Amino acid sequence: MKILVVGSGGREHALAWKLAQSPRVTEIYCAPGNAGIARVAKCVPIKVSDHDALVAFAREQGIALTVVGPDDVLAAGLVDRFEGEGLRIFGPRQSAARLESSKVFAKDFMQRHGIPTAQSGSFSDPAEAYAFAQASKKPLVIKADGLALGKGVIIAQDGWEAGLAIHQIMEERRFGDAGAQIVIEEFLEGPECSIHALVDGENYLLFPGAQDHKRAQNYDQGLNTGGMGAFSPPPALTPALEKWVRCELLDLFIAGLKADGMDFRGMLFPGLMLTADGPKVLEFNCRFGDPETQVLLMRLESDLLDLLEATIDRRLGEVSARWNTQAAVCVIMASGGYPGSYITGKPIRGLPAESSELQVFHAGTREEGGSFVTAGGRVLGVTALAPNLATARDRAYEAVRTIDFEDRHFRTDIAVKALTA
Repeated sequence: MKILVVGSGGREHALAWKLAQSPRVTEIYCAPGNAGIARVAKCVPIKVSDHDALVAFAREQGIALTVVGPDDVLAAGLVDRFEGEGLRIFGPRQSAARLESSKVFAKDFMQRHGIPTAQSGSFSDPAEAYAFAQASKKPLVIKADGLALGKGVIIAQDGWEAGLAIHQIMEERRFGDAGAQIVIEEFLEGPECSIHALVDGENYLLFPGAQDHKRAQNYDQGLNTGGMGAFSPPPALTPALEKWVRCELLDLFIAGLKADGMDFRGMLFPGLMLTADGPKVLEFNCRFGDPETQVLLMRLESDLLDLLEATIDRRLGEVSARWNTQAAVCVIMASGGYPGSYITGKPIRGLPAESSELQVFHAGTREEGGSFVTAGGRVLGVTALAPNLATARDRAYEAVRTIDFEDRHFRTDIAVKALTA
């Protein structure tokens, strides 16, 4: 069967790479893809926002399944459009994708259905937001309601910083229309953990845990990014925590879907904060994480296509997944200046030979004259698999050191805390 992957980043490269291993897949396309994805799929120059062109391509090529990678595509309703055209597609509909595209909507859902989360208030009036922030215990977390490429979150240490954050988000519109509403919530402390579970509206299939590194600089310093690295499994995901995830999160999530009459079929990707008062859900994402997908799919031994189709057909209760017991580490190599301004077009040298234990997933590359050059903020996701976390980390960084491009940037502390905890 023919598969279409929608997107152009490292997550989409990992999805295409894993789907290509299915014996049922005859051809993979990616729209628009990147230079690395072109090694495992045929890239087609269609923008993810061009729904008409995507539908036409799927019809013309006889695409049996389309897999959506990015959150903004789900929020824009591509799944609804494909289903309306009688085309098979993986991902939640627009109404369910609001759990990611609107933090206000997600907070209301969690509070309504008893899912543990930070105490918060939601605001569309800056004056009311200022008053709430000044009266609240500091520090505070100020979040733009809509999608902001993983960057619409500001931590305010005091009242002055809270007021500035509200002004920047709501009045200056630093994150565009995503800041028309905001959520102000209590600051939570503790290690973070990412959960992935396929959900078909009735059942769920829980994936192993993963942990992301959001800040641009070592030791969780600097600006928030889309993710500078990830590893799996995280030691924090103990059997006790997994039981909590099932009973206090996923079971309540499924019950909430049914109570609200919401049709959610796709990947649920909640972020957790493991606080002294117990785990709390930071946010919901409604697609595969990036770069968590890179480490998870390195560990997946089952056919990914089978799992995605079981989700669409509401058959998750009938399937299981096999996972490699080894550990995986992904180190993101980024353009200098990311997540701020940066220059692209830098030649990439020294890419290592790949194997079942080492993959370099391309996030922002293009081909010029037969060579790879940088084409984005996050450029490569160097991902290694090994019997334990320490060896996987060493293997990933050994490969990173062979890769060079001008002004490259990467964190040197991915998974360090897990090894020293």
